[in-house]
Amino acid sequence: MSKGEKAGTFLCKISKEIVNIIATIMVLLLLLYSVFSVWDIRQVHLIASSANYTPFRPTEEDALSFEELQAINPEVFAWLTVFGTNIDYPIVQGDEHDNLKYVNTNVFLEHSPSGAIFMDWKNALDFSDFKSVFYGHDMENDVKFGELRHYHDFEFFDARRYGTLFFDGQTKGLEFFAFLHTNAYDTKTFNVAVYEPDDKQIHLNNLLELSIHIREDVDVTIEDRLLLLSTCSDLTTHGRDVLIARITDEVPDNPFYIEDTDNRIMATVGELPGVWTRLPMIMRIMLVALPLLLIALMCVLIIKKKSKKQKAILGIIFRDLAKEMN
Repeated sequence: MSKGEKAGTFLCKISKEIVNIIATIMVLLLLLYSVFSVWDIRQVHLIASSANYTPFRPTEEDALSFEELQAINPEVFAWLTVFGTNIDYPIVQGDEHDNLKYVNTNVFLEHSPSGAIFMDWKNALDFSDFKSVFYGHDMENDVKFGELRHYHDFEFFDARRYGTLFFDGQTKGLEFFAFLHTNAYDTKTFNVAVYEPDDKQIHLNNLLELSIHIREDVDVTIEDRLLLLSTCSDLTTHGRDVLIARITDEVPDNPFYIEDTDNRIMATVGELPGVWTRLPMIMRIMLVALPLLLIALMCVLIIKKKSKKQKAILGIIFRDLAKEMN
């Protein structure tokens, strides 16, 4: 084999090693990204858990913790609890003409993909409207309004009849009497500007006609005040699941209540758990990049050690070639 052929062979080997290093780094980056994505999704669901908000849950006897939450965000005005579910959240209402603010903002006024449970901006804060609408994200692990998807099962719907609504220093009862599936463009269902008795009856009939499940023993009239809990549904294009309750003065007992505070795991309020989220962004980037750089450096050192003798030979070859050309 001539010196030129040896030089070409060696260059091919070096090129192959470089490609292998690049491929290895790419695989490591993809693996790291996959692990981070799974971790990040878990953190999003963890921070959306109702357990985050339990310390702020109000009662008529003691609303101090709720007032502390209102001091953080004055737009917090109510608290929703649905017995037998994880729906146990503070309620906010955005500025006028704004139903988007809390889609990606939590009640602590922090950016959050899980957002907050919020009331339609057109509704009155005292729930004097015929229909009031709460919106929340459909999320996995039964957080926010993710549990509404289970109401398609009649047994699940039938077993969860009651809840409570706290606002203006008082607790009201909720009796869930219907569940329906519709789409985001159903203006009749989501229209809260209903004032005349005839219009109220038309809207009530529409809700009942659309309903998948209805409690036949609940006699709802236009004299009642209704509360609709709405979330996205992937069953149809632009689908929406809606659980409907009437607001009552009678506060029901919670048949699902079990006092077990010792075993309840509480997520960190207002931020993702752990040290990671307390670090500045530049520190997070450095901590992710540093291991990759170390791995790349180790690969380079191994190649250098492995090919040290070959490089020496290549130097001799190039030197001899230069002499011959001269």
